[in-house]
Amino acid sequence: MSRANVNRPYIDKVHPEVYKAMIQAAAASRKVARAEGLSDGLLELVNVRVSQINGCRTCLSIHAPAARKAGVEELKLDLLPTWREAEVFDDQERSALLLAETLTIIDKAADRDALATEAGEYLSAEQISAVEWTVTLINAFNRISIASNHPVARPRTETS
Repeated sequence: MSRANVNRPYIDKVHPEVYKAMIQAAAASRKVARAEGLSDGLLELVNVRVSQINGCRTCLSIHAPAARKAGVEELKLDLLPTWREAEVFDDQERSALLLAETLTIIDKAADRDALATEAGEYLSAEQISAVEWTVTLINAFNRISIASNHPVARPRTETS
């Protein structure tokens, strides 16, 4: 595939050792999140919401299908940008999405202690940590794809 702009290299391809470390970090994060009782569906909701906020088409094209595969209802994906008003999200999902948004959109005026206390009503400290690792890593992956101008990831068909 030829690149239209050589000044926007696929940074994951130019320095694959760094990208490999990112993949390993993501795998470790997913492992601890599962060990803390967080479902893949919840983690994918977080990945999709962060990718929506950051406008990362590549990560959205990967994580929205992954969310569906993990059992997330289509209605929840449709309403995700309005999760605060949509009554279809449970308390644990709302807490994880609150953490996702407040760690993605850094508001210096936000009371992070109050937000953590709110999330702590439905998530343990270990679960909060696991969610925040997920958020930190998907933010990094969003930036890798945005910097590299990665294309939309299209599902593979039997002919491709």
